[in-house]
Order: sequence, then C-alpha cells, then structure tokens
Amino acid sequence: MDKNYLIVHKSILPDYLEKVISVRELLQANPNISISQAVKQFDISRNTYYKYKDYVFRLNEKDTSRKATLSMILNHTPGILSLVLQHISSYGYSVLSISQSLPIHNQALLTLTIEMNSSSMDIEECIKVLTTNKNICSIRLDALE
Repeated sequence: MDKNYLIVHKSILPDYLEKVISVRELLQANPNISISQAVKQFDISRNTYYKYKDYVFRLNEKDTSRKATLSMILNHTPGILSLVLQHISSYGYSVLSISQSLPIHNQALLTLTIEMNSSSMDIEECIKVLTTNKNICSIRLDALE
C-alpha cells in the first residue's frame, strides 16, 4: 500500500480541510459558480482552497475500490502466462485488463490491471511471491489506486 497516505478521523483535523472538500463539491455540482464565490460561502480563503484541494478527499464506498497495474517481463516459456493468472486469481484478485507483447529475445512484456477488493493479501506480498518464479524476470508496480 502507498505509505504516503493516511486515513484519519476528521475530528482531529482543522475544520478548513472539510471546507476545502465542500468547496470542490460545490464547484463540481455547479460549474457556473466561481471559486471566489464558493470559498466565500464556506468562509475559507482562495489560498487555502488551492493549497489543499488536490490533497484532501472524502472516503466514499465507491472510492475504496483497490486497483493495481503491474508490468512484468516474462521468459517465453509455455504456460507462464497461465501460471501468473492462476497465481493472481488464487489470492482473490480479479484481472481487469491484460496486455502481452510479442516475445523479443525470448522475453515478453505483460501488463496486468487487477482489482484487489476481495483479497486480504497485500500487493507487495503478492509481488514478492511472484518474483520467486524463475520465468518471471522482473515485476514492477506501475500504479496503485
């Protein structure tokens, strides 16, 4: 999981952070309103809004969908793709998209986007287990949501 993020209860945060979220929601719901009007409505400065608008969010049920994109370099060995997919599935991950390049110099690039909602296994642990296979040359976590 990304170590740069925290989930904290709003009661310990300054109230202006929730106001920043409210301003953003108001602007999304009503594109005709100006930022100046919106910040006045919630009694915060434009500077406060701009400083925090991209860093504070509400935790919604739909936002808790966990997805990851992995890039792997695989040896061109029969059954290796099937083995990777079986491994991913065995941990409760669901494959959302898959792309595999043609093998060049006996290696192919595999890109997987997976959904991790029903899994209790951390993606880093899954990567660690996958790297033990001698036909998986490298694995990189490209994106995590």
